[in-house]
Amino acid sequence: MSRILGQPALLAATTALVLGTTSLGVQASGSPSGPSAPPEPSTTGARSPELSETTRLADRRSLVTGDRAYAMGTADGLYPAAGWHVRGEMGGMWTPPMKMVDGVWIRLGDEWLGDRRRGAAATRTTAGWGYTRTAYERVGRVRVERTDFVPDGTRATLVGLTLTSPVRTRMPVGLDAHSELMSSYPWGGTTPNAKRFNLRDTGSFSRGSLVFREQGTPPVANAERHDWAAVVGSTVRPRSHALGPDHRGPQDPAVVCPLEGDAPPTCDDSEAGKGTGGRLRWQLKLKADRPRTIWFAVAGSDHGLRDARAELADALDRPAAALESKVASRKEWDSHSRVDLPGDPLLEQSIAWSKQNLVDSVQEAHDLELRAVEEGTQYPAPADELDRARWLGAGWPDYPWLFGTDGEYTAFASVAMGQFDDIQAHLRALRDVSVVLNGDSGKVIHEVTPDGSAYYGTLDSAGNTDETSKFPSAVALIWRWTGDDAFRDDLYPFTVRNMRYVVEQLDEDGDGWPEGLGNVERPGMGEEKLDNTVYTIRGLRDLADLARSKGDDDTATWASERAAAMEADFEQAWWYGGDADQYADSLDDPDDPGNDNTRILQRHWIGVTPMDAELVRPGQPTRPLATDEHGPVALEQRQEDCYSGEFGLFHTGTGPTSAEGGNRGPSCDSVVSTVQSERSVFSLNTGIMAVAEGNFGRLGEDEQQRYTTGNARIQSTARCGRCRARCPRSPRARTSSRTSTGPSTTARWCCRRGAPTGRSTPWSTTSWASAPTSAAAPSPSSRRFRRGRSGWPAATSCWATDRSTSPRSGPPRR
Repeated sequence: MSRILGQPALLAATTALVLGTTSLGVQASGSPSGPSAPPEPSTTGARSPELSETTRLADRRSLVTGDRAYAMGTADGLYPAAGWHVRGEMGGMWTPPMKMVDGVWIRLGDEWLGDRRRGAAATRTTAGWGYTRTAYERVGRVRVERTDFVPDGTRATLVGLTLTSPVRTRMPVGLDAHSELMSSYPWGGTTPNAKRFNLRDTGSFSRGSLVFREQGTPPVANAERHDWAAVVGSTVRPRSHALGPDHRGPQDPAVVCPLEGDAPPTCDDSEAGKGTGGRLRWQLKLKADRPRTIWFAVAGSDHGLRDARAELADALDRPAAALESKVASRKEWDSHSRVDLPGDPLLEQSIAWSKQNLVDSVQEAHDLELRAVEEGTQYPAPADELDRARWLGAGWPDYPWLFGTDGEYTAFASVAMGQFDDIQAHLRALRDVSVVLNGDSGKVIHEVTPDGSAYYGTLDSAGNTDETSKFPSAVALIWRWTGDDAFRDDLYPFTVRNMRYVVEQLDEDGDGWPEGLGNVERPGMGEEKLDNTVYTIRGLRDLADLARSKGDDDTATWASERAAAMEADFEQAWWYGGDADQYADSLDDPDDPGNDNTRILQRHWIGVTPMDAELVRPGQPTRPLATDEHGPVALEQRQEDCYSGEFGLFHTGTGPTSAEGGNRGPSCDSVVSTVQSERSVFSLNTGIMAVAEGNFGRLGEDEQQRYTTGNARIQSTARCGRCRARCPRSPRARTSSRTSTGPSTTARWCCRRGAPTGRSTPWSTTSWASAPTSAAAPSPSSRRFRRGRSGWPAATSCWATDRSTSPRSGPPRR
């Protein structure tokens, strides 16, 4: 029997999707939540559980974050172009709401670190709690190690270079930096676009540091004058410097990607880039067998050079002590929750690293100019300014900002891990932005970048119905876990408006089922989506619970009666019938404008939500919406190879279809769908399936444990992180030493909806593994044990996919 301290929350932690940073996985040495292994030697002093990888380092992303800055490159210490919102510009070093530099590159003597062709190749990457370390080939007889981390509360990133020589010597050291002062919005394909909005950077040398600035007003209506600065310095004053348009280390001369259209297979910069560069040089004296560490820092501010210099000084003041403080803080976060699973060490270990990645995902920005850009079609004057926003980023490199749906899912992981404050701040930020841009309507905004641009989810755009329906549930969840009445009271009026908006504004035909977009956006779906219905019923029940706790009898009665009416009609309206043994994905045939409530089955993962979402009803046990008659039957069908593979639940199952290409897999029913299957496995979907299995007491190795193990195996074999980027198709695939930015046959885009990382590779990208055409049995743990309701997964997920799927030209849609 496994033991869980506190409320069971295995899934919430496992698929914690953990938004961010360095890594997740197995072999967490010295972890209080898992077995120990001796850590690798380090010269930086700070110690934590670690994961190491020695293969294909150029193909693996690496991310370190603090709450005010982050840095992303590859695990060999280089900085290829990354991301697609502004093609090639989403990696590098950022302090929201702006980018500082494309990267920094280190040279020892004549050898660039990380350059396999002309320098000292990276030999090992190691991820710890809040930092990464990279080891390189010796340069002459000198042993080389690099440590990256970002102090919390500081708008700077730090890089420590430790050199150890067996004899006394002098080592020439050079540091290249290439600026790219750029706002998080606009993007490459918006109006205006990033190329037009971005101004030319200037570079200089002052007070022993490189100084980069972007000053002026973009030639765009409603743009405001800005003064952005980034400074690059060190704990040791440089002997000399150089300035120029390049300075990208071994990535010069740069391959530049166009903003849109066809792109080279690899890039170093983008057409939107208007940065400049510089180099710092040192001569370091090394004593025999005495490690010496020199620290470099990149700091910045969107409030001018004075603030940037202050951030640099703060970062370079005792950086080793700052690293020790960071690790100590991470250990403290780890102690907030404990999970003991002697029968499933893989799952136990993935939970331990998920806790760290949740902390890694926290971001903060100040002075947000809130404006509705309406899906990139306009750039109006700001409606208001928000002094401060703090949130859990949804994915790196392309989604490190504030989202509605993502935060609401992540709440289940956050509370289970004892990380209450940041998820409360996330919901408050959503409320604050929504009220400014959507007034008192109650509609929740979908997506907000750190500068304050709301891309989607205003009253003038569709948004997603489910994120408004889920908001009261997220508030209720946090309140139940914390007992924080002040938090409840603060957000309660907004939760009332949430459900009033959905019920009164999003049911145009008056049949009781809300309309609008949901978690799955595919052609041929009806106006009324299953997940929106499920989350609306749950949202009403959770609102009623909040209302009762506040003595608001009128709201409690209204919400309870509305939910009860929907529950009474749910099975008849949504159970598909026949041999499908599933709930319909949507209602209303899009080809028939009449209110016919035709059931539509396309085999999407949202079919599991009625078994997953639990309803809190006074005087009754908390249980899922689906009935005992239909729930187990639907779950049994989802276990078949038409719906599930080796790593978990497919996004869209296989079966008869009229779509081009026909059925590409096994069939479990005779229903003819209108869409093609998607044999992609997301950890969010798989996590929801595992929770649903637990809700119906289906706890065995072939039931709930199959899916928890699937998610843990994605973490342990595909090395996913919370980041969207192209990932290798298989270990045998040929990949460039620099990140590819376009489609190819050897790599594919990975979805933001993910976070678990892999065996021992500090990816920050959401990775995937190839799923065989038939499901293979997972590798269960040696001991079977009972697991009950285990909470919810957080917002994003890793995905695996069938090799038969053709390459995409961009990230997959949900």
